[in-house]
Amino acid sequence: MSPGESDALMAGFETADDAAVYRLGDRAVLLTVDFFTPMVDDPYDFGRITAANALSDIYAMGGVPLVAMNLLAMPCKLPADVTAAVLRGGADKVREAGAVIVGGHTIDDAEPKYGLSVMGTCDPERVVRNVGALAGDVLVLTKRIGVGILNTALKQGLESEKSLHRVIESMAHLNRAAAEAMTEVGVHAATDVTGFGLLGHVREIAVASGLSCEIDLTSVPVWPGALDYSRDRVRPGRTEDVIAFLDPFTDWGPADAAWRGVLADPQTSGGLLMAVEPQRLDDLLGALEQRGEAASVVGRLAEGEPGAMRVR
Repeated sequence: MSPGESDALMAGFETADDAAVYRLGDRAVLLTVDFFTPMVDDPYDFGRITAANALSDIYAMGGVPLVAMNLLAMPCKLPADVTAAVLRGGADKVREAGAVIVGGHTIDDAEPKYGLSVMGTCDPERVVRNVGALAGDVLVLTKRIGVGILNTALKQGLESEKSLHRVIESMAHLNRAAAEAMTEVGVHAATDVTGFGLLGHVREIAVASGLSCEIDLTSVPVWPGALDYSRDRVRPGRTEDVIAFLDPFTDWGPADAAWRGVLADPQTSGGLLMAVEPQRLDDLLGALEQRGEAASVVGRLAEGEPGAMRVR
């Protein structure tokens, strides 16, 4: 049996799911790991955002996080209170999720990095994967996109943490309530929107499910200022790589260069992207609203070349 294969392994590398899923008796164990270099200057916020991002992989698959372990790389010359603030931010967010930090590992590194490995559980019959969407399913997105662009503007001194307060709080916001709504109503497939941008993660669901997709440009929720900054080429370095990857599969339609930068913008701790049958759309939107979660219908899946995308 080769690495990554087991009779108990329910999800591994095959469809780029958000977490590995391993059946253990009558439960499914979800396993994930993620870490970042700083996207904001405040160390406490850096810890909160990074933890929320790592926990999101468990939520995207319909699970409940239970335990987490710190992954920390910091320059030893950095003041101890900075490192403590990062760890406190992560611990507070893990505590908010109802999970516990049980240890971790630290190394000396020239560039700060922080993240978590997270373990959660789920009913094996209710695991939500990025495969299984059906033609006609509607794509629902929580959280606005464009945070990668705005983080770049922050690094370039064009924005401040005060001006981006709402964006920072969005990145630190757990996808816990959105996941609860998703599992309550039932969806065919889901993922969270992170490093491959909205279109990159839409394509993951489409490819895994053997479908094509359409995106309604006018319905995509975008943070104020992101489109203008994209037009001025204030973007993360990876954006052009994501656009180049998507280009052969995408009919960009009305999406000009600025919009392409937004649709391919790598997100930090983005929202959940869910494929739900039209008959359950109102139920899902209602369940999200009841929990205080904003949501937008951004497109739909259809029969066609797997992974082909059309912006309209």
